[in-house]
Amino acid sequence: MIPISILDLAHIVQGGTAAQALVRARELAQLGEKLGYQRFWLAEHHNMPGIASAATAVAIAYVAGGTSTIRVGSGGVMLPNHAPLVIAEQFGTLESLFPGRIDLGLGRAPGTDPLTARALMRGRINSADTFPQDVMELRSYFRPAVPGQAVRAVPGSGLKVPIWLLGSSLFSAKLAASLGLPFAFASHFAPDLLQEALDLYRDEFRASASLARPYAMAAVAVFAAETDAKASRLFTSLQQSFVNLRRGLPGPLPAPVESMDGLWTEAEQEGVSKAFREAIVGSAETVKQGMQEFVGRTGVDELMVTAAIFDHDARLRSFEIVAAERGLRH
Repeated sequence: MIPISILDLAHIVQGGTAAQALVRARELAQLGEKLGYQRFWLAEHHNMPGIASAATAVAIAYVAGGTSTIRVGSGGVMLPNHAPLVIAEQFGTLESLFPGRIDLGLGRAPGTDPLTARALMRGRINSADTFPQDVMELRSYFRPAVPGQAVRAVPGSGLKVPIWLLGSSLFSAKLAASLGLPFAFASHFAPDLLQEALDLYRDEFRASASLARPYAMAAVAVFAAETDAKASRLFTSLQQSFVNLRRGLPGPLPAPVESMDGLWTEAEQEGVSKAFREAIVGSAETVKQGMQEFVGRTGVDELMVTAAIFDHDARLRSFEIVAAERGLRH
């Protein structure tokens, strides 16, 4: 069985709070640890009323502090928003506090709208255009310091923090291959270039000191429940949220509905279907078949599961079903 991991956005639900969302994220990580999931990642987003993980390193520390064995990391930190030294210090601190359990996944997008991105940048030249150079600079801060080195990451220098590159296009796949880094593809919302990116990454991979062979992971939305109908109802929260986002009206995660009829236009329905065409929604048997088909088709080394489910108990149950169908229970 390949490893299975969890991607969480610490969703703030309608009527809920950011504090509640972070507590629930930690509870999900604790369940994931008990069920044998490999890692638990949180994603950086800004100016999003429905996502509580903007201060990603802080959220990671909170989750890691409530667990003991599961790896915890970023899926990802949006590097254009930060100076590489700051990220090295943050994740060096995390690795010092939780040795051997921290992952650093890096993204190239700002994780927000253009106006908020400008507020984050504060006029700095750093942007997505310098992403390859910034990744290499960040990696350098984790190497052991040498005599006379003027700038060091403290903590950070000499610590082994695994760096992943994340993406939904060919750019990061190619860069991860050239640098010999593990690669994660965001097929949970942008699946168009999934297979092409994986093929490119594997074909062009160059071994590095940290990775001898290509290691690819893909994120997939998986909504599991006792029946296909119940899972489809849970899925409507994500469908509504995506429609609202495309309308320029992001907000807390909506409660599920019995039917999406009348809640979206035909064009919006097509857009949602395209964005989430890799989603696996259904009963235990449906989910088992869907995951096996996805892994067999893509050949990924690891599967990362995400589920924006309004009801917390239903969300925990969904991840229990996934774990049971993949034989992850100890």
